Amino acid sequence: MENAIAPAEKATPKHVFLHLFVIIMLYASTVNFVTLMFQYVNYWVADPLSKAPSSFTFYNADLIKFALASLIIIFPVFILSSKFLNKSYVKNPAIRDMRIRKWLIYFTLFVSALVIVGDLVGVILTFLNGEATLRFILKALSILLVTGLIFFYYLRDLKNATASRGIKVFIWAIIAVVAVTIVAGFFIVGSPSVSRARRFDYERLSNLQEAQMQIINYWQSKERLPVALTNLSDNISGYQTPVDPETGAAYEYVMISTTSFKLCATFNLASDTDNPNMMGETPYAVYPAGKMENWAHAAGHACFERTIDPELYKSFEKIK
Repeated sequence: MENAIAPAEKATPKHVFLHLFVIIMLYASTVNFVTLMFQYVNYWVADPLSKAPSSFTFYNADLIKFALASLIIIFPVFILSSKFLNKSYVKNPAIRDMRIRKWLIYFTLFVSALVIVGDLVGVILTFLNGEATLRFILKALSILLVTGLIFFYYLRDLKNATASRGIKVFIWAIIAVVAVTIVAGFFIVGSPSVSRARRFDYERLSNLQEAQMQIINYWQSKERLPVALTNLSDNISGYQTPVDPETGAAYEYVMISTTSFKLCATFNLASDTDNPNMMGETPYAVYPAGKMENWAHAAGHACFERTIDPELYKSFEKIK
């Protein structure tokens, strides 16, 4: 009795939902991986057709963070659930022949083939239009590579019931590539502590930008600068003098002359001058990226001196 072989496990609804779960995790992992690839290309490769200066890049930091968070959770779940299913196949080979499994695999092959064909058509069309930039080519190659690997793996999986040594090496290589991709994301967006420090700086800069606009409006209304930032508070418009979001301290304001003043704050980090067109975490809520060069700052105490041009910013009385 001790040496009796346990009866094979029957294919149950559990396996149906497991196969659905694995394929959904595969699709989610693929989408987030490709999203990271696109954002990395945007970060490292400049687009000469962009309206921004050619040395600037354009990427979405929040999108990178979302893709990173998703991939960190979803991809290991996909690997572990796939491993669990493979053990089920060894225990009960009949599970490999489940109709739901074959339908899902053929559907995945179908989608992968469509994406590959569409990607190649897009590449040729873009080339014929003379718009084949390095950024576009890299993105097209990333889609082609990812979908091609998925197509290759599942096509082979249909033909072979056992995992060869080569497939195991292939799987470990994929895991390594995903791990490197995730690590690269942290180099771009920074650690959580750096990200939080940057958000505080962005809030400070946004406060100073808004205060500057209020000072200009004050000067246009009264033809003089406010003595202090507290003079800008207005219960009717709802504007209240902002304070440092991290320390609660008041921002420094100095009236230099009748038309000149400076605003100062203490920043955690230097401004991201290499990527002024970054989306997502952008501090440039008041002014567009092209007008941000006069808001660059180093880490620590920084001041921004401004002079109002009476001809450019006419008083409201003179406008009348």
